[in-house]
Amino acid sequence: MPKPALIYRTRLPIRLWHWTNACALFVMLMSGMMIFNAHPRLYWGAFGANPDHAWLEIGNHGTSGYLTVAGITIPTTGVLGYAMGTDEAFPPLVTIPTHYGLAIAREWHFAFAWVLAAGWLIFALYAIVSRHLWRDLLLTYEEMKPAHLWQDIKDHARLRLPRGEAARHYNPLQKLAYLGVLGLGIPAMILSGLAMSPAMDAAWPWLLTLFDGRQSARSVHFICAAGLALFIVVHLAMVILAGPFNELRSMITGWYRMPPERPGAEDAA
Repeated sequence: MPKPALIYRTRLPIRLWHWTNACALFVMLMSGMMIFNAHPRLYWGAFGANPDHAWLEIGNHGTSGYLTVAGITIPTTGVLGYAMGTDEAFPPLVTIPTHYGLAIAREWHFAFAWVLAAGWLIFALYAIVSRHLWRDLLLTYEEMKPAHLWQDIKDHARLRLPRGEAARHYNPLQKLAYLGVLGLGIPAMILSGLAMSPAMDAAWPWLLTLFDGRQSARSVHFICAAGLALFIVVHLAMVILAGPFNELRSMITGWYRMPPERPGAEDAA
């Protein structure tokens, strides 16, 4: 049986952005959790302080941690609120720095925010100029059909990942996920982050109007960060399921070995 073909699937600009973005996101998520520890409550509107009603709160009652979302309280001892012997919202294992340090966390966060924003802008321009957006990311007319999307969802739920020629390109769920991150998640996180800056609010007052207040911007920022964290978890799970060596080789060298067709696939076609 012939060895599956080795193809050049991932171009250099895409690989560079992928690893730069991954590094920036991890640092920003970890430093952001430390910043959140300074006031582990979220509000909607322009104002927010301890006496105000928070739609999300992470805290503790002594050694019992809890998460409250929209009035629903969930015990989180050992994970959030109280874990690893500390009473911070997020434990030191996942924060930068590992000890309470708001000033240091803000320095890390702001430094890598520029890396994230600049990388996103350069990649967006590249995707447009090189036609990567139209060639690889936008769904085709056939892929947008509900029946096609539903079949792709069922295949992923059954862990029937694309093989053979189908693995050469992104599948519809991948495209939707990447477009969501590139076109919505990262831009919303950047804009909401800018809206929390008094200096940027003075220069661009429309930011506060856009988010209906600085506290709403903080909530949007947290939701976007949580969404990106979830994307990373799912992304890593898919890499493991699809074959980590082959996927990592593609994102490091650009070369990808096509997984063989499933037995009987050619007969079925």
